[in-house]
Amino acid sequence: MRLTVGFLVNPVAGLGGSVGLKGSDGEDIQRKAAERGGSPRAPQRAEAFFSALGEYASRVRWLTVAGEMGEELLPVPAEVVYTPEAPTTPEDTRTGARALQDNGADVLVFLGGDGTARDLYDALRTGLPVIGIPSGVKMHSGVFATSPRAGAEILQRLISGGLVASTWVEVRDVDESALREGRTGSRYYGELCVPEIAGFVQHTKIGGREDEDLALEEIVQGCLAALDDFDGALVLGPGGTMLALKHALGIEGTLLGVDVRDVSGEWHLDVGSERLEGLENARLVLSFGRGQGVLIGRGNQQLSPAFLRELDPRRDVLVAASRSKLAGLDGRPLLLDTGDTALDQAWAGLWKILVGFEDYLLYKVNRA
Repeated sequence: MRLTVGFLVNPVAGLGGSVGLKGSDGEDIQRKAAERGGSPRAPQRAEAFFSALGEYASRVRWLTVAGEMGEELLPVPAEVVYTPEAPTTPEDTRTGARALQDNGADVLVFLGGDGTARDLYDALRTGLPVIGIPSGVKMHSGVFATSPRAGAEILQRLISGGLVASTWVEVRDVDESALREGRTGSRYYGELCVPEIAGFVQHTKIGGREDEDLALEEIVQGCLAALDDFDGALVLGPGGTMLALKHALGIEGTLLGVDVRDVSGEWHLDVGSERLEGLENARLVLSFGRGQGVLIGRGNQQLSPAFLRELDPRRDVLVAASRSKLAGLDGRPLLLDTGDTALDQAWAGLWKILVGFEDYLLYKVNRA
């Protein structure tokens, strides 16, 4: 399974910059910019991005918006999921972004400025990671890579299975009218999820390497924080990482078994698939074996397709592992081998992996 990348362009981004208009928001400003000879920056920035991305561009599945909002600037084949009417508007940005997400984008690459970031914040509130390629006049938001090349490096890392952090950053914008009058200051609108190149967190390193005991302690605390207000059925998979979590929750637990806390708070140890398949409002926490990287289907066959189909993998499944364990995969994706090909296909994509306290990486998950 290839990574699915959405590509979205604000075709007027940067139009007013070179002609001194402090932005490109609004039809009047766009008309004035055009009259003064202004030109959008997206074509040049897209060329720089794809030049830096190189052959990696052919290693993903691309989704895009028709015409100048993406399709015309993509140098590789792509599936068009939305066709706007001319002239395009901010609503087309919002509608296009939702269409890209609805059609399976794992990450969204966009070209624009703060106004575009605001439109994406309005459209995407479910944690879809975005990579902003700076192309506008105003870029106060934290969603932008420092350059097209830097954005390409982030996407290359995602494609190749490198360590990529998942972080939330501010979306900010300024009032262009006030800016033209010499008054500055940006307004906070919300946050978007952004991937950034990551290594090993300093406080889990000893002698340049991740200390497994410290990492495990932070992972357990991260799991406890993520589950703090959950009162449904809790399903914990096998393995050493999960055993440490079971101990933190006050039970002996089983190293190689699946243990369940039902809605009454009672624990059931080493359960089979028949008990899991009757659960409602369940959340699954699991890790994977070091080296072989099978997330589901090796050593946890109790997690049957009938049980898994009742879960939303992005909402109801928490995967926890150390950075060292992920790095040990040498870029190979985590694998799904549930016995249900359609389920494996539906669950494949870019997943958040808990690697510490409130610390997540993005990693590819494919069907076996």
